[in-house]
Amino acid sequence: MSLFKKIFSKEKKETLDKGLEKSKTDFFSKLGKAVAGKSKVDDEVLDDLEDVLVSSDVGVATTVKIINRIEDRVARDKYLGTDELNKILREEIAALLAETNSGEGTEFYVPTDKKPYVIMVVGVNGVGKTTTIGKLAYQFKKEGKKVVLGAADTFRAAAIDQLQVWADRVDVPIVKQKMGSDPASVAFDSVQSAVKQDADVVIIDTAGRLHNKVNLMNELSKVKRVMQKVVDNSPHEVLLVLDGSTGQNAFEQAKQFTAATEVTSLAVTKLDGTAKGGVVIGISDQFKIPVKYIGVGEGMEDLQVFNKYEFVDSFFK
Repeated sequence: MSLFKKIFSKEKKETLDKGLEKSKTDFFSKLGKAVAGKSKVDDEVLDDLEDVLVSSDVGVATTVKIINRIEDRVARDKYLGTDELNKILREEIAALLAETNSGEGTEFYVPTDKKPYVIMVVGVNGVGKTTTIGKLAYQFKKEGKKVVLGAADTFRAAAIDQLQVWADRVDVPIVKQKMGSDPASVAFDSVQSAVKQDADVVIIDTAGRLHNKVNLMNELSKVKRVMQKVVDNSPHEVLLVLDGSTGQNAFEQAKQFTAATEVTSLAVTKLDGTAKGGVVIGISDQFKIPVKYIGVGEGMEDLQVFNKYEFVDSFFK
């Protein structure tokens, strides 16, 4: 298979292209200035490329890896023209993403051997956590799955209300208690309800507070423990939602949450409104956690399964 073989539908690909437009335009504007008047990839071009990648929110550590890969190719091929730089970047970044993101998926998939499949969603307030949960519920339901939502972010009344709006919109059941209730109690009730309803998937929202990491750690550990009383080895997935438009701040959030709980997958949202799309590359590489979903628009269909080939193709085409 060609590394950049088209596997998305035309509509999904167009949405992805449009969603990454700001990031791509900003990146190539900087890259164009970096190589202007130069024909050969030399040390000066590589230094400028390093600045371009860092300023595009790829992150310093990941940028160094990419530059090292390109230096190896320059040493091996002896002469590389700047006209080949775009192609080389595509190949090396795709290879880097492949180390963490093994999937080439395009569909919203839930394992059938775990029922209900329990997803615990974490992330700070304002990153698009509730919206991501609502869009996930919509996509799973569209795939014919029975979905239950759990409003275990009991710290804010608005969080419960927002999740209720999405439950109504998607027409799926929601389990909730009043504001200030024990989040673990809500999570327990949610998983128990999902079992009784023979649901395929249950998605649990959790509080997004980072001011005290110890409290967050204790709360998330307790939520996990009570869910395991109902379904063994749950949650099956801990999905961390990050706001791509915050750039380096998203790295910091990822650091905090991966220290507080065992995160198994990532969703990077709001990529359509920012030029910081490079953050997807850096976060995937630095935390060795697969990016599972990306948000590239406001619409219900604009949460996409992350596909490394399609992402790199849209970013560099």
